[in-house]
Amino acid sequence: MSKTNLNENSPLLETKLNGSGERENAVTKFEGLGVRHMQSFLLFLALILVYSMRVNISMAIVDMTDATKEDHFDWSYSVQSMILSSFFWGYVILMLPSGELVKKFGGKCLFIVSVSVNSLLSLLLPTGAYLGGWQFVCACRVLQGMTQSFVFPSTHHLVSQWVPLEEKGRLSTLIYAGSQLGVALQLITSGFLASAWGWKAIFYANGILGSLWTIAYLIFGSASPEQSKRISQEELRYIQESLGRVGEQKKYKTPLMKIITCLPFWAAVVGHCGQNWGFFTLMTEMPTYMAKVLDVNLKENGVLSSLPYLAMYLLSFPMGAMTDFLVRRKWLSVTNTRKLSNSIGLWGPAVALIGLSYTPEGNMVAAVAMLTVTVGINAGQYTGYLLVLVDLAPNFSSSLMAISNFFANIISIIAPLVCGLIIQDESDPSEWRKVFFLASGVYFCTNLFFILFTTSNKQPWNDPEEIDPETNKEKFGAQ
Repeated sequence: MSKTNLNENSPLLETKLNGSGERENAVTKFEGLGVRHMQSFLLFLALILVYSMRVNISMAIVDMTDATKEDHFDWSYSVQSMILSSFFWGYVILMLPSGELVKKFGGKCLFIVSVSVNSLLSLLLPTGAYLGGWQFVCACRVLQGMTQSFVFPSTHHLVSQWVPLEEKGRLSTLIYAGSQLGVALQLITSGFLASAWGWKAIFYANGILGSLWTIAYLIFGSASPEQSKRISQEELRYIQESLGRVGEQKKYKTPLMKIITCLPFWAAVVGHCGQNWGFFTLMTEMPTYMAKVLDVNLKENGVLSSLPYLAMYLLSFPMGAMTDFLVRRKWLSVTNTRKLSNSIGLWGPAVALIGLSYTPEGNMVAAVAMLTVTVGINAGQYTGYLLVLVDLAPNFSSSLMAISNFFANIISIIAPLVCGLIIQDESDPSEWRKVFFLASGVYFCTNLFFILFTTSNKQPWNDPEEIDPETNKEKFGAQ
């Protein structure tokens, strides 16, 4: 599409009367595929890859420690647990500063750093495991976690730059759902790769694909519509008008005290923590549950473990479309739409986990079905608390996401450890029932707090202005 200037007679503009009877221009929807869709697709692929590299060790370690293999690693269960959790040590370390780093260097730059470093480490890990043992593997996982701390702040920043309000539910869902598809694809393919070529193939495949994406994003990616060389003036104007970003975009100092004292933000953080407790409990422990309780082999384990994440990926699209529809028809406010979506995403799994707890022993079909429902309807989170973190302050969305992700991923470390304390016998369904009940309670309580105290209203500190010379205090734009 060629670049053309937009004026008052452009078909993108419609004239309507405001409340005072005066004429005002409003931007209509920019029809057809545009550069914003290409950017969304690239981010979708990136999340597939980084989540694949995040979870690949969960399946690979089963084959790496298989005593029937001559070159297996004789690692104790405690060492294996340390390896599985080491990613999150690094993830938490850089999480808080990652938001400010994204603001300074841009989402594109740090996304490239994250994927490229993770890809390189995936290529090095198989050889390094034999040379440096479990210590080298842990070091690689820590570094991967540190660089992946940029992913969600970068994604939030790029979504705030590229995605129009009218399309936020669908496009942001497309992007964030890549994480679940990445988990599902990794779980499916890992068993087959390990069986055919050994566990090393899992890491090599991830590293090669990540390197290819890095090259593609260097060529086609862009940090914002204003910096894109491919976007048309019509699409640029549409995005700017929708997001209220017409004119020169300024960089503001992060109003840290305003953020710290913002209750709706902390309600979103609590929702995020509840989501991570349940999600990462299941993600890290599901292969073990499948193997020890349901007694399935490596190939079956991967395929069956992937079903819940495939369900979550597929259900994310109707959830995104539903929220856009509700907002567009004005059947619910943006705030209530986010609360409804988050309630489906957290209270739904809370109920399903109770059902899973009472699944008859030995009934693999019923157990897998309940796990699929539990994780699948968790898709509501994508248009729940995640979008609230953008709605509250688009100018500081990367910082809000960094702070929220910091606390939520401390939970990601704690939840599997608590699971390990509860489960003494991995083959005992009654001990797993305690884990499921605990996760169900966390889901319920955190979402209740979210419903009571969050909002999607843009906060007045989103638009800080210059220092007021009369009061010598920072002025803020209108809400």
